Amino acid sequence: MLGELLIDVVADGGSVGFMHPLSPEQAQAFWHDSLAAAELGARIVLGAFDQDRLVGTVTLLLDCPPNQPHRGEIAKLMTRRDHRGRGVASSLVRTAETLAREHRRALLVLDTASDEGASAFYEKLGYTRAGEIPDYALKPHGGLTGTIIFWKKV
Repeated sequence: MLGELLIDVVADGGSVGFMHPLSPEQAQAFWHDSLAAAELGARIVLGAFDQDRLVGTVTLLLDCPPNQPHRGEIAKLMTRRDHRGRGVASSLVRTAETLAREHRRALLVLDTASDEGASAFYEKLGYTRAGEIPDYALKPHGGLTGTIIFWKKV
């Protein structure tokens, strides 16, 4: 289910680090590595379900350098197209923030694409825009996009 969600988000233009078309093998490999890191305590992977169907996910990265034990990072926030606008993403981020506090993380950072990214969404959740880096990455269907860096004390 994780691989299917990742493929769906990338096909819809979601800037989560992959190019379209994303093969099932690439998606499975990403999630295999991500879940292995979670087993080691380097991250927490959260999922949101509608009955038995995975409809969203977010990752809380905890493996920071020794001089940043107070910090975490929100990554790979994804919601299925047919479940957007229903509060899935907000619920996932709020749960990640709670878990960050439980893991003694007082500062969260994240980035989102400038073009068609989720900057308004993160601002609504109380994240502060730190700045923008132009031409940071390729969009899933080609062309460059900048990235906006956000932070929040939790």
